[in-house]
Amino acid sequence: MKRLLKWLLYGIGGLIAVLLLTYIFFFFKWQVVSSRNRSLLGPEVSTLTVAGYTFRDLNKNGKLDGYEDSRLPTEQRVENLLSQMTLDEKAGLLFITMIPLGTDGAVSDIPGFSNPFSLIMETPSTMLVRKKMNHFNFVQSLEPDQMLTWHNGIQKMAERTRLGIPVTLASDPRHVATNKPGIGIKTPGFSNWCGPLGFAAIGDTTLMREFGDIARQEYRAMGIRLALSPQIDLATEPRWARFNGTFGEDATLTASLTKAFILGFQGDSIGTQSVACMAKHFPGGGAQKDGEDSHFAAGRAQAFPGRNFPYHLIPYEQGAFPAHVAQIMPNYSIPVGQTSEDVAAAFNKDLITGLLRKKYHFDGVVCTDWAVVNGIPYFKEASAWGVENLTPEQRVEKILNAGCDMFGGEAAPELVISLVKRGKISEDRINTSVRRVLRDKFRLGLFDQPYLTKADQRILGNPVFIRKGREAQRRSLVLLKNENLLPLKKRVKLYIQGFDETVVKQFAEVVARPEEADYVLLKLNTPYTPRHGNLMDLFIHQGRLDFPADEKEKLLALMKIKPTITILSVDRPMVIPELNAQSRAVIADFDCEDRIVLELIMGRFKPTGKLPFEFPSSVQSVEQQKEDLPYDSSHPLYAFGAGLSYR
Repeated sequence: MKRLLKWLLYGIGGLIAVLLLTYIFFFFKWQVVSSRNRSLLGPEVSTLTVAGYTFRDLNKNGKLDGYEDSRLPTEQRVENLLSQMTLDEKAGLLFITMIPLGTDGAVSDIPGFSNPFSLIMETPSTMLVRKKMNHFNFVQSLEPDQMLTWHNGIQKMAERTRLGIPVTLASDPRHVATNKPGIGIKTPGFSNWCGPLGFAAIGDTTLMREFGDIARQEYRAMGIRLALSPQIDLATEPRWARFNGTFGEDATLTASLTKAFILGFQGDSIGTQSVACMAKHFPGGGAQKDGEDSHFAAGRAQAFPGRNFPYHLIPYEQGAFPAHVAQIMPNYSIPVGQTSEDVAAAFNKDLITGLLRKKYHFDGVVCTDWAVVNGIPYFKEASAWGVENLTPEQRVEKILNAGCDMFGGEAAPELVISLVKRGKISEDRINTSVRRVLRDKFRLGLFDQPYLTKADQRILGNPVFIRKGREAQRRSLVLLKNENLLPLKKRVKLYIQGFDETVVKQFAEVVARPEEADYVLLKLNTPYTPRHGNLMDLFIHQGRLDFPADEKEKLLALMKIKPTITILSVDRPMVIPELNAQSRAVIADFDCEDRIVLELIMGRFKPTGKLPFEFPSSVQSVEQQKEDLPYDSSHPLYAFGAGLSYR
């Protein structure tokens, strides 16, 4: 036994030594690569004074070029810069992907374990200097002062490239009170609001635009100038994993909230104070066959058994386009039978050129969803549905021929360069996309003032914004059932599951056993079917909506001990007829803070929210409903628009 333990320790020690030596090897390799990349950078930008005006000499030639002159019309500046760009620079402009942030705010090329993506993505200097890229998104959260340092550092690096083209920084949503990948990234200094379904439960376009305006200010304070939102798919398929990022299943409601959201972020027109929006996922992603998510091959197809494809376009027709949305992201999925070729939207010329460009006259940027060309190692395969047999270069060619401009989640401008040099794609075609991309950079004012200041960040932590976010959370909660139980009296005894005990103790006495309680307070998350594939499976919950039998029996047994208040933390509708029947009160929660839920339970405000989708009554009704139709679940447990209040 001792000998076995001895060899086990030797083995562990040897493995640690190998890992340490490997890291040391790569550490020095990364250092060398970083040094070589940064040696290619030019001097910092100086300023020019002409006719009493000051301009930035971005190409460092000592004279005022058209693209540097803020007095000129945007289109004139675009054409001047385009005429100076090499093919390499044009190709780099068409790619956007994730970039790691140094935990101390430094622009570091050394990957860190605090951000696993940094271990599988290109380094910042490789993308910006070698590959000429200047669009990035990030999934981390830094303190404001660290973000200011990092942001200005990456802009300074961009300034020292040949033409000084500034970086456009993009982000997924960051204002949801709970930290859920794809829905909300908790960010220091930002106000906390309900999730998109919560805004649909409120149904107030004035509030939606006010949120957009507040979020715009907070985004700008962190240097974010492109919102990878709103998600305006219609949630007509309850099993779909992206359900909780939508405004529900009603097209008219979604359209009205979409328009207000975009106007809040962009304003009536895009300017230096705007944050551009990228609405997604054209032409609508909610009609997923059997509810399977299109990040994965099993969800490659959309189904339209109700012949309701036009319904899913309404949020664009009545929302995004009237609000002059800056950018559009196509869907991963194949809209089976709806176009002349069964390929995913980014590869589909009928959808991008025929429908989006020609019918709707959209001339803004169209950017693919993330990783449809190469995939992301260990995280997800390329979502190249319908064109799996094509090489990455052929996929890029098909995407450009379809009418898209940018490649999301990719860092492969060499593929565009190769296509042009081999005569597969004309440089004129590339120029068309470059014009669209540059137009947004100029309209946002990035060429004239890309840097953050402490003054820009003073808006963070604004008490008015924080108060408005909490008020939105209150208005979003939906009281579905109340058998003369709520609101509770003060200082009751509660047995809790799923709540932060320190928060609950501010409202009631928390007891260790349900038998000691006056009431049981449960928070239930939507069930799902665990998948065993790549890392993306950890973030995408799909499949079943009902609780496994053993878990359900445990919950029912607990509910029988004392009167139960059930909080449904909804990311997809749940199938809970027995649990609902056993509950004395039921509340639908759309990513609100525990404190807000307790305030409602204790009667500090009255519920006003209305359910923006149906709760199905059985698994069979889910399976029998049609993926593309709203409100078609037979005998729903709770219908669209359900919602009670206190007397």
